[in-house]
Amino acid sequence: MIGSGLPSLPKLANKEVEHDFPHLGFRTMRLNACQVFYEGGADTTILLGIEDVTDRRKLEDEKDDLLRQKDALLQQKEVLLQELEHRIANSLHIIASIILMKARTVKSEETRHHLQDAHQRVMSIATVQQQLHASGVGGPIQIKPYLSKLCETLATSMIGDNRPISLKVVAQEGHATSRQAESLGLMVTELVMNAVKHAFPDEKVEGHITVAYEVAGTNWKLSVADNGVGKPEGVFAQAKTGLGTGIVKAIAQQLGADVETLAGPDGTTVAITHATFETKAIRAA
Repeated sequence: MIGSGLPSLPKLANKEVEHDFPHLGFRTMRLNACQVFYEGGADTTILLGIEDVTDRRKLEDEKDDLLRQKDALLQQKEVLLQELEHRIANSLHIIASIILMKARTVKSEETRHHLQDAHQRVMSIATVQQQLHASGVGGPIQIKPYLSKLCETLATSMIGDNRPISLKVVAQEGHATSRQAESLGLMVTELVMNAVKHAFPDEKVEGHITVAYEVAGTNWKLSVADNGVGKPEGVFAQAKTGLGTGIVKAIAQQLGADVETLAGPDGTTVAITHATFETKAIRAA
C-alpha cells in the first residue's frame, strides 16, 4: 500500500531511449521514474513509467522537415523576387531612355509631347516599384511612409528646383497589400503629374499640391489637391479627358472605389473613396 505522503522529486524525467525490440521493431520510449515509500517500512520502490512516443516523434520530425523546406522555399522565392524586381527596374529605365532619346530626335512637336508624356509614365511606374521594394513587397505596406517616400521621389523627378511648387503628404496610419499600395501609388503619380502639368500654367507662380490619405476600418479615402487655376467639374486637372484620367478611373474601379472631382477658383481636388457601405464613412474635405 502506498503511503499518504507525496513521492520525492523524480530521479528520471522525460528520458527518451531508442531501442530495436525483437517483436516491435525500432521504437522511441520516454521514461519517467521516481521513488515511492510504503507505510511501516523502510524499503523503497522505484515507480517507472514507460510511454511509446515513436509515432509522435516521427510526426514532430516530419513537421520540422516541412518547416525547414518552407523556410528554404521562402528564401528562394525572396531571391527570385529580388532578381525579378531588379530586371523589371532595369527594363523600365531602358525603355524610358529609348523613349526620351526618340523624343529628342523627332521633328513633330506633338509627337515629342506624346513621347515625353510616355517617358514620364514609364518613370512613374519605375518609381512606384522602387518605393514598394523599399517598403517590403512581401508583407503589408505601411501607407504613410510609402506615400511620403513616393512623393519625395516624384517631387525630385517631376518638379525639381526650377518650379516653385511644393508637394506634401498628410496621411493617417494604415496598411495595405503590396498590390493595393501599387494601385494607390499609380493613382497618386498620375494625379500629381496632372496637377504639375495643368494646374499651374504660369511656371513662376507658387503652387501647392497635397496628397492626403484617410482611413477608418476598411474604408479609406485618397485625395490629391492643388491650389492651381481650377477646372470644370467632371475632369481631373486638365481640359480634356486624357490618358491620366482613364488610368485613375480604371484603377479606382478595380479597387471598388469612387472618384469625385471638386474644381473651383481655389484649385482642384480629386478624391478616390472606398467604402464598404452605401453611406460614405469618409467625406471629401
